[in-house]
Amino acid sequence: MQPLLQLIRRHKSGEAVGIYSVCSAHPWVLESALLLAKARHSAVLIEATSNQVNQFGGYTGMTPAQFRDAVWAQADRVGLSRERVWLGGDHLGPNAWQDRRADEAMQLAETLIHDYVSAGFRKIHLDCSMSCLGDPAPLGDMEVAARAARLCAVAENAWQQVGGERPVYVIGTEVPVPGGAQEDMDGMLVTTPQAAAATLDIHQKAWHKAGLDSVWERVIALVVQPGVEFDHHSVVHYQPEKAQALSQFIESQPHMIYEAHSTDYQTPHAYRELVRDHFAILKVGPALTFALREALFALDRIDREWNGELKAAHLRDTLEQVMREQPQQWNRYYHGSPHQQFIDRQYSLSDRVRYYWPHPQVQQAVDLLMSNLRSHPVPMALLSQYLPEQAQALNAGTLDKDPQQWVLDKIQRVLLSYAEACEPKAETIQSQAQGALA
Repeated sequence: MQPLLQLIRRHKSGEAVGIYSVCSAHPWVLESALLLAKARHSAVLIEATSNQVNQFGGYTGMTPAQFRDAVWAQADRVGLSRERVWLGGDHLGPNAWQDRRADEAMQLAETLIHDYVSAGFRKIHLDCSMSCLGDPAPLGDMEVAARAARLCAVAENAWQQVGGERPVYVIGTEVPVPGGAQEDMDGMLVTTPQAAAATLDIHQKAWHKAGLDSVWERVIALVVQPGVEFDHHSVVHYQPEKAQALSQFIESQPHMIYEAHSTDYQTPHAYRELVRDHFAILKVGPALTFALREALFALDRIDREWNGELKAAHLRDTLEQVMREQPQQWNRYYHGSPHQQFIDRQYSLSDRVRYYWPHPQVQQAVDLLMSNLRSHPVPMALLSQYLPEQAQALNAGTLDKDPQQWVLDKIQRVLLSYAEACEPKAETIQSQAQGALA
């Protein structure tokens, strides 16, 4: 049986288990996730989004097949079996081509879906909730469902051509914006059971009309709003009492759970409550690159103090310069005074910084930073000032002396909150793998 179907069956039988989805293309984030899965003897679900990875390369420059190969190569390097690496596609649909008319955008989305499934991605989030050029806004649920069914048929045809495990699907019309809220969150409402029921009914009818009745049992999750969100500087935390009716509704659906987006920055206790309440697929992305940025900024400060301004890599200054010179990834989101824009660029929870790590100047600064700290090892007291948790782990002998592993460790501490909520009984071993949490 498809591994995710097995997981859903366990959850529906009463086990409080789930899976967290790592939505990032940064190689250090992916390495952190793979190492943690190895240490915990568990699987890891890694998802690429349609704007990160598509037939034109996306902002990572990778096609689905290239992203798969990159993830598998990392898994091979850390010693994690490829069978324990589950690949998914997030927000697959016309998302990247909303500025085109629907007929053209959907044709491009069909190619996108075909390429993902052909490359071995088996968890497919069908997201047609966005309006294209000339569409009404918002797009009606019936049209959203019809477009999703159309893409599901493409995915099934692609799977039949390549074979292997059957794809599973995630649907929904109340889909949060990728990367965090862009508007005031005060009026955010939890999805009602009535809305969830209507969404399922409309989609099931669309599947029937498209001749996909036999595929419906592989629609494993519905994206809803359980009452979690974040914006640039604040977080809306999960309140179980507000989602109680929604949680109870999905218990009547024999093969389906909820998928929760924008779960970044919730508390460990909230993750356990979300999984218990059947929001058993937890998406995380910006929180991981936020931790990456925090660690690299800390190392940048250490570098300047320890190696001096003349020899230092000045990563943070380089990043700020590149972001100011090439503002297209943040200037639509960060407003206000120049100082407020600076604070947002540096520290926003939505973490638009993540788009700039592949830039050659930024990557060169990261490489120089690592080289400086490796050639001139940092004293424990200085490391403790800026990365106290990593200093404690290093002192205890559970963390490698290489500075890149300190960054991976900081990312893993975010991932561990998810892992312990999703698979609380997973065996955690004392791992000698660099960067893996004990």
